[in-house]
Amino acid sequence: MNGTGGNTPGRWGDLPARVGSAAVMLTVGAAAIWAGGMWFQVLVAVIGGGMIWEFSRLMGPDKQRFAVPMGLLAAVALASTAVLPAQAIFPVLLAVAIAGATQLEKDRLVYGLYAAALILACFGLIVIRETRGAYWIVWLVSVVVVTDVAGYFAGKLLGGPKFWPSVSPKKTWSGTVAGWIAAAGVGMVFGGVPLIVLSVMTSFSSQMGDAAESALKRRAGIKDSSNLIPGHGGLLDRFDAMLGAALFVLLMGAALGLPAV
Repeated sequence: MNGTGGNTPGRWGDLPARVGSAAVMLTVGAAAIWAGGMWFQVLVAVIGGGMIWEFSRLMGPDKQRFAVPMGLLAAVALASTAVLPAQAIFPVLLAVAIAGATQLEKDRLVYGLYAAALILACFGLIVIRETRGAYWIVWLVSVVVVTDVAGYFAGKLLGGPKFWPSVSPKKTWSGTVAGWIAAAGVGMVFGGVPLIVLSVMTSFSSQMGDAAESALKRRAGIKDSSNLIPGHGGLLDRFDAMLGAALFVLLMGAALGLPAV
């Protein structure tokens, strides 16, 4: 009686909470993506501010005093990009990272770089929605989601060698490659051959976003960035992959342009 049945809750015990939370997030996200404009920007600003709050807390217990102000500052900065002159947007966004870094006695470079990447990735989502439309946001979200889902199930079912055990002990090569294959399928559906390579590269970038946050958590000695989302931990735990993907697409679009689909 304690054989397979006893192992099942441990192996899949977090699945109901993960699925339920994911359903809520997908519903809210889909509504904001469809509405676009102010609604999407406000959602991104709130999530971005929440992630900066979590990141500021993650830097150490003695840094708690500035976590809330930094989160609010990031949210306001992201929301303000709707009315700021184009030449002022990047200075304002990067000022948030600089302001936070100057409050620390150590790890200033780590804080500044990660906070800047986080805020720019959030801004990238806003830019993609405004310039490329909902279709590209849905593609981006789909790539990140299928990468995570395929990696989760392939890792659980197939196991095998670890992808980067010193940073993310649970991630396997089977799950990593399954994520790339699933992302290639998304690329084929959304844009055919021109989008397959970009989808796989975006999938890898999402995995690197996840790995970066895992490294920060291991450095801080914590499991989750917070407990805001049942089954997923905090906002950073859920959206770290999206940050890597969005930042990559923003930079790729600026440097080489994105394929016409």
